[in-house]
Amino acid sequence: MTATTRNKADLLATLPPERQVSALVDIQKNRAAKIDAVIVLDDDPTGTQTVYDIPILTDWKIESLLQEFQHGTPIFYILTNSRSLTEQEATALSIGIGENIRRAAAQTGTRFWIISRSDSTLRGHYPAEVTALEQGLRWGKSTQFIIPAFFEGGRYTIHNTHYVQQGEELIPAAQTPYAKDKVFAYQHSDLQDWVLEKTNRQLHSDDIQIIDLEVLRKSSLPELVGILNQFKKETVCIVNAATYSDLYFFAEAILKTDLKPIFRTAASFVRAIAGLAEKALLDGKTILNDTQNGGLIVVGSYVPTSSYQLQHLLSHRKEIFPVEIEVNQILATENPIELCREYTQTVNDLLAKRKTVVLYTSRELITANTEEENQAIGKSISYFLTEIVAKLNLNPSYILTKGGITSSDIATKSIGVKRATVKGQIIKGVPVWQLGEETKFPQSHQIIFPGNVGTESSLTEVLDKLVCS
Repeated sequence: MTATTRNKADLLATLPPERQVSALVDIQKNRAAKIDAVIVLDDDPTGTQTVYDIPILTDWKIESLLQEFQHGTPIFYILTNSRSLTEQEATALSIGIGENIRRAAAQTGTRFWIISRSDSTLRGHYPAEVTALEQGLRWGKSTQFIIPAFFEGGRYTIHNTHYVQQGEELIPAAQTPYAKDKVFAYQHSDLQDWVLEKTNRQLHSDDIQIIDLEVLRKSSLPELVGILNQFKKETVCIVNAATYSDLYFFAEAILKTDLKPIFRTAASFVRAIAGLAEKALLDGKTILNDTQNGGLIVVGSYVPTSSYQLQHLLSHRKEIFPVEIEVNQILATENPIELCREYTQTVNDLLAKRKTVVLYTSRELITANTEEENQAIGKSISYFLTEIVAKLNLNPSYILTKGGITSSDIATKSIGVKRATVKGQIIKGVPVWQLGEETKFPQSHQIIFPGNVGTESSLTEVLDKLVCS
């Protein structure tokens, strides 16, 4: 049966009452007793949007992993940016990361769990990345948990259907523009059908288990542990969730099982398994860089939410200076270096005059016939943006990057981030990183604004917090 749009309040009212007992202390205690590290492999940097005071690495060399293991870092991210790769490239990358983690852990005796953080409204290289990780780790088949609920982004899994909130309505994910993605399109909102679709029906429906909200909200902890312990190694389990209490209870239970799990999740589960409480949003003035220059906003994402937010910003903040990059011009030019130099000079001049600059790509989406061609177009555009930022000779008072791949490329290729720290969120679902000493702008902050998070006015709201600080 095709899922239909539901009023959020009406649908939530039909569910059993959520649990009110906090499990944060038990989660932290049980996690420390069972495992030494949770490693979150993030296919773009927006997965840090629910946590704080946690490091993120931009490489996965054995030496880097050894350093985190030896320091006893309980949770850390590795930015893979694999969503910008072809499936073949992402698979090879995941195998290599798995091998390095296995070797580093063997040297230090580190017990670890892996989270493959993706979601982006069900878009990403699934199941290829998870299977490749198992291969690199030499785990064989693991018990796999699919947990795409992301409350800060308005995404809920109820009765196995993944919903996206728009206003007061919950829309089945497959009925949103995200499901029409040129690279990661899908047809099903029911997650059991989504898994079958993504695995080309190589799994049987009997191989897919469900932890529904009835179980999460009515079972005792020992009962849920017993249910989970019955799962076979090759089981794929879909976990429903409508609030953090659902995820906290599941996290508490999974830590008491005998399973060796591997997770494919959105950002909310990371906060749950970390046992983190909600933290107040960051004040704009605490993340302004120590400079008198203007601020820089870079918008590369093409999803509808990004375009609406950009339009709202340009129409409501007349003091900003828009710098539009014509994508067709990038793809057609014979001398991109000279063109890039011209844009860089324009941005530098405006920043020196203390102007707020919005550097953005033209909104017409240029597409090709194959995944590989579309990926190549995206890489060309991203390279152009990153080169502009890399060649800046001024440190902006703040840097805001809009879109996961855009944020990743600017962080790693333009600014040179090797290890950053997630400081928290400036608005719900929008993380802020403090950059390391090794970067182009040491100890500065980068606001990582996901493409598909927020309402029409959210980008403008972030700017208001920065300029009014």
